[in-house]
Amino acid sequence: MPQTLAEMATDVLTCADGREKTALSHRHAAAWFAARDADTPIPLGHAEPPLRPARPARPELRDPRDVPKRKPGSVQGRIALLHAVAHIELNAVDLHWDIIARFTDIPMPAGFYDDWVRAADEESKHFNLVCDCLEDMDSNYGALPAHAGMWRAAEDTAEDIMGRLAVVPMVLEARGLDVTPGMIEIFRKAGADRAVAALETIYAEEVGHVAYGSKWFHFLCGRHDIDPRDEFHRLVRHYFRGPLKPPFNAEKRAEAGLPPDFYWPLADETPKKHRPR
Repeated sequence: MPQTLAEMATDVLTCADGREKTALSHRHAAAWFAARDADTPIPLGHAEPPLRPARPARPELRDPRDVPKRKPGSVQGRIALLHAVAHIELNAVDLHWDIIARFTDIPMPAGFYDDWVRAADEESKHFNLVCDCLEDMDSNYGALPAHAGMWRAAEDTAEDIMGRLAVVPMVLEARGLDVTPGMIEIFRKAGADRAVAALETIYAEEVGHVAYGSKWFHFLCGRHDIDPRDEFHRLVRHYFRGPLKPPFNAEKRAEAGLPPDFYWPLADETPKKHRPR
C-alpha cells in the first residue's frame, strides 16, 4: 500500500544518518510533487512522529555553553562555522517534515504541504552543499561537537501549530537572514568560492521558508479572527527564550513578510519568566 505524506515525513524523522536522511527527503519530495503534477495527490494520512528525530552517533551534542568557539579567521574556525551551519540545516530538514506529520488533525490547504515539502527538500540540498564544503576542507559533519538545544523549539511547540510557525520560521529562520551575509563575507575574504556559493544558495532560499511561516501564520490568524502581530508577540514571549537580537536584515525580513513592528518590540525586552531576580 502506498505511503501517505505523514508516513513519508515520519520516515525522514526516524532516519539517523544525515546523508541518508536527506536522500530520503529528496525522494519523498519528488514523489509528492510528481503525484501533484499528475493530479493523483498522495493522501495526507496520519502518523506518530517521534518527539525527537533520529540522529547519528556523531556529532556529540552539548549544551550551547560547552560548544567550543573558534575565530572564523582561521581554517579551523571556518570549519567550525560550516559545521554549525550543517547542524542547523539538518535540524531544519526535520523541522519541516515534523510540521507536516505532527499537525495532521488541523485541516490545512494543499498549498501548506507543498510549501513545507519544498522547504524540507531545499534544506536537504543545503545540508549536502555544506557537507561537501566540509569534506573539501578535510573535515565532515560529526567531526566537532554541536548544539544540543536545536530541537528544543520543536519540543516546546509540539502541540501548538501557531507557536511552531511563530518560533521556527518567523524567529529562528529569520535570524539566518540576519547573520548569513556576514558569513558569506568571511568565506569570500578567505577565497572559499564553494562555501560562498553554498551560503548564497541558502540565503536566497531561506527567504522563502520565512515567508511560508509568515503566510500560514497569517492564514491561521485569519481563520481564528486573531490580530497577527499581537499573537506573534504573545507566542514568541511564551515560547522563545530571551529577546530577539539586532541588527535585523530589514530588507530580507520585509521580503519574507515580516514587518518591523513584528520583531522590534521583542528586541528590547526579556520575557518576565526569564528575567534575573
